[in-house]
Amino acid sequence: MAEEVDKLIKQANQLMEKEEFAKAMSKFDKAAKTEPSNAEAWFGKAEAAILVPKAKLEDILEAYNKAAELDPKNPVYQSSMGSFCIDAGMFDEAEAAYSKAAEIDPDNAPYYYSEYAVEMFKRAPIVLEDTMDDATEEMIMKKSLRFLLKSIGLEENDALELLQRK
Repeated sequence: MAEEVDKLIKQANQLMEKEEFAKAMSKFDKAAKTEPSNAEAWFGKAEAAILVPKAKLEDILEAYNKAAELDPKNPVYQSSMGSFCIDAGMFDEAEAAYSKAAEIDPDNAPYYYSEYAVEMFKRAPIVLEDTMDDATEEMIMKKSLRFLLKSIGLEENDALELLQRK
């Protein structure tokens, strides 16, 4: 069974390279159904599905969550899920995923925190355009700034003190 799954995943990855995302998603799905404990198959399914217009948001998120559940030490699964959540306007879920990636991979935590901060800052005003007011804009800026500070290891008070020095 493992050999068949490896073959399906390899075929799916080749289809991804050819930008045949629906076919790749189908191969990853078959691999995941054949071996439900294969995190790579679930992750590949999520990554392919993002690029398939008819794919449902819930199914993509389920595949990411399944991959992360099966391989909880893989920060790529978490950060990729975080990126997807940002694009989907699911900011709390994105924050949780990026924070989990940082926890799993502390050496690269600054990158996960800063990616969340920048992507949140860029995407949230677009997603929240209809309800954007001064308070919402301020909330977005504060959250982004907090994560940027976190990415360089500064607490808010330390940053304020540093900025006020002459």
